[in-house]
Amino acid sequence: GIRLVESGGGSVQAGGSLRLSCVGSGYSVSNALLAWFRQAPGGKREGVAAIDADGTGGSTVYADSVKGRFTISVDNANNTLALQMNSLNSDDAGLYYCAATSYKWIARTAKLVPPTYPYWGQGTQVTVSS
Repeated sequence: GIRLVESGGGSVQAGGSLRLSCVGSGYSVSNALLAWFRQAPGGKREGVAAIDADGTGGSTVYADSVKGRFTISVDNANNTLALQMNSLNSDDAGLYYCAATSYKWIARTAKLVPPTYPYWGQGTQVTVSS
């Protein structure tokens, strides 16, 4: 099956940057859809960004709250999904998960919805201090 392992979380001051990575295996690059989600303590899991595993231009989707600050990308030479996060604020804190589905041909509106993804990593913590 598909396996996902996140890394790169940590503590950063407001206004700072972090880069998360997720090494994946077991999926077809040409068919899969990959995404980042986050969950604050006591909050719902929310979609952050999604991208076709082959990195097709125009396939990226971002939550409104992170547009212009976060960038999702794939490096298929290293089986890695990345999330570059800039201008972090306290609302960005939480446990960040990468997720995958082996079927990328879904509606754009479904790409940031948790039930779309059957495969999840264990999460990496992001803390933002003011």
